Amino acid sequence: MAKDDKKLYLELQMDELKDSLGIEDENPTPKKKNTNSARSPENAEIAKLYEDAAEYEADLKGFEDELEVVKANALKDIAAALIKEFPEEDKERDYAKELKTILDAGWTNAVEVEKTHPQEQLELVKASEFGEVVEKLSTAYPDATNDFEAEVRALLVKRWDNLISIKKAHVAEEIAEIKTTGLKPKYAKRVYEQYHGLR
Repeated sequence: MAKDDKKLYLELQMDELKDSLGIEDENPTPKKKNTNSARSPENAEIAKLYEDAAEYEADLKGFEDELEVVKANALKDIAAALIKEFPEEDKERDYAKELKTILDAGWTNAVEVEKTHPQEQLELVKASEFGEVVEKLSTAYPDATNDFEAEVRALLVKRWDNLISIKKAHVAEEIAEIKTTGLKPKYAKRVYEQYHGLR
């Protein structure tokens, strides 16, 4: 029997003897600690710091994606394209109603504040469905020099640009707040993602 094998054999015999006599090992092998610290209380606190920023980032991404759909589709198809692209949002948001509200508010501003459009146009816009408004305006005002479709699209793009800039400002505020704690925002984001199993 080789020397190392004999030593190992003797150690095993000694361990068996100690077990049978109820003697505890003087130098027990320490049990390994759980090295997965992603769910530690410290990480929970760091993850909590990043929660609002993560929520604003998700909203920001959603609005950016919606804006792409708004820009890529014909006006009459935008509501259906948004519903198709974001079906989970369909339960919370009525895109057709939202588009109509944006249009009505924008045209009201053009008539009552900027005074660039006649009151009759506003009445026509308010009485029309969103998908039909450009056709109705073009029919009612065939000699108009303005491009009604471009105006409607500009109102929609402006609305989504405003939502995006608001969410960017919210994210920036949250990042600034995290920095005041002495943490780097990228580190806080990484901990948040690990804590919630996103990475």
